[in-house]
Amino acid sequence: MQAFEYASPTTKEQAVKLMASSWGETEILAGGTDLISLMKDYVSTPRRVVDIKGIRELSGIAPKGAGLRIGALVTIEQLANHPLVRQRYPALVQAADGMTSPQIRARGTVGGDLCQRPRCWYYRAGFGLLAQDGGQPLVPDGENRYHAIFGGGPAYFVNPSSLAPALIALGAKVRLFGAEGPREVAVADFFLIPKDSSDRENVLKPNEILTEIEVPGGAGRNATYEVRQKMALDWPLVAAAVALKLEGKAVKSSRVVLGHVAPIPWPSPEAEEALNGKTISEQVAAEAGEAAVRKAQPLSGNRYKVQLARTAVKRAILQAAKGV
Repeated sequence: MQAFEYASPTTKEQAVKLMASSWGETEILAGGTDLISLMKDYVSTPRRVVDIKGIRELSGIAPKGAGLRIGALVTIEQLANHPLVRQRYPALVQAADGMTSPQIRARGTVGGDLCQRPRCWYYRAGFGLLAQDGGQPLVPDGENRYHAIFGGGPAYFVNPSSLAPALIALGAKVRLFGAEGPREVAVADFFLIPKDSSDRENVLKPNEILTEIEVPGGAGRNATYEVRQKMALDWPLVAAAVALKLEGKAVKSSRVVLGHVAPIPWPSPEAEEALNGKTISEQVAAEAGEAAVRKAQPLSGNRYKVQLARTAVKRAILQAAKGV
C-alpha cells in the first residue's frame, strides 16, 4: 500500500474541499471494505484519503413523506434490521440479508455498496475497467464465467451492488454533494457503462460524495431473489428485484431489474411487459423470466447465467406477489 495523507472532516463541505478535481488523487473512506483492498493491490493509489465517518448528517434512517431517507453511512446491518425498512421494503432487506459476513454487515455502508468498484479480476489486476491489454479485450476469449451477459461490450464487468437492483425497482434517488453544490439523481441513472478507458462506471465526479438515498412510498409488493455459489461471504452470480403494483389481482404496473448480469443494474422492460395486466401465476412468472433473458448475449464461459437469471426473475415475482 502506498503512503497517503489522512483527513477526517466533520461536514460534507469540509470533505468536498479536501477532494481533488481529478480522479486518482483522493479517495473517500466510509466502511473501507472495498477501498482498502484496492489500495493494498495498488489498483487505487490516492495521495489523500478522506474519511467521512465523522459526518453525522450522513447517518440515520428516517421517514420522509410516505417514503424513507437513508443516510449514506447507514450500515448494511442497520438497514436490514430497521423496522420501517422491514415493513415497507422487503426487497432491500432480502438484498441486505444476502451479505452474510458479520464484518461486512457491520462495516459496509449503503453508500459504499452503491459506489464500490467492479469485482472483475482483470480490473483488480490492473487491466482497467474495459479489461484490455494493448488495446485488445481480454474478457470475450478469456476467463469470463462471472462476467456480463447483457450490454455487449466493450465493458464486460458486472455491477457489484447488492442493493442497487432493489433501489431501482423501488424508484429510489440518490443525493450527491460536490464543489458545485447538491444534485439529485435517480438510482437508475447513477450507473454508466464505460465506453473507453477514461470513463467511470457511475456519474460521481472526483470531488463529489453520495450523501443519502431517498426511497419513495407506495412501492407496492416487492422482493429480491439472489443466486449465490455459496451462502458464506460471496457476491451473487445473478439477482432479480421486482416491485409490483396490483389492481385487484392483476398487475397494474411493475419494475423488474436484474443484478450482476451487466455493467449496470439491468432493467427488463420485456419482463415488465409480460407481467402488466396479468394475474400472477407460476406460468406468468415463468413467461416473465423467459422474456427477461430473451436478449442475453452470454460469453464463452457464462451461459449458465442465462438460466439463473430466468429463474431469479420468476422466483422474485412469485415472492413479491405473496408479499413475503
